[in-house]
Amino acid sequence: MPIIEPENGSLTVFNLFNTTDAEKQATLLDAMRGIIANANYPGWRSSTLHAGVAKPCAANYIQWRSIDDLKERYEGENFKHNTVPYFSELTTSVHLLKTEVVSVQTKNGDSRTEIGPDRGDLTVIVLMGCDPKNQSELVSLLEKPDDWMRQIPGYRSHSILRALDGDLVINYAQWDDAASYEAFHTMPEEERPAHDRQMRARGKSLLTSRESNTYETVFSQSAEGYAS
Repeated sequence: MPIIEPENGSLTVFNLFNTTDAEKQATLLDAMRGIIANANYPGWRSSTLHAGVAKPCAANYIQWRSIDDLKERYEGENFKHNTVPYFSELTTSVHLLKTEVVSVQTKNGDSRTEIGPDRGDLTVIVLMGCDPKNQSELVSLLEKPDDWMRQIPGYRSHSILRALDGDLVINYAQWDDAASYEAFHTMPEEERPAHDRQMRARGKSLLTSRESNTYETVFSQSAEGYAS
């Protein structure tokens, strides 16, 4: 099962796909399962496929050895002339985000977390756009250890990733279920501790955009011989 941790040296890529309805989402997920199941690309380490819950979409969390390996994959003739046109028919938008893991916090205090369908997580992916000059401050706010979060019912983990382009920070969070996450997400400000209110206020002032969605993990595979 793939591991998220800052020390494993992987280039982390998010492939995010939006589509129009459940039927196209199912077709997209089936196609991606097939690609992942047969993946054997130089430098590819793992892929974990997520199905959108709140809206018809998909996310692929991919670990690569290096950015050069990623470029070789996406510059291949089969990918450009077959995969891209097929996905274009199924989706309304596709985003490829190159990132690195900055920090991981879990409920039990570990600095690493597993990802995969056997865990039964509700996954929340939050994309926070920012001016490149503010990315470091935003990361510093979000990566601070937070003992209060560990006490929240249903919380499992959250991982902070920095986009290599400098204009985005991603929060990849794992929860027990949708009800637990929704209770936390809609918690009134006055019920949150002072440090959380201050962090949220400063963080919001640094954002140029914010987008989130909920997912379930449906398929995962790692390269033979790769120990996450």
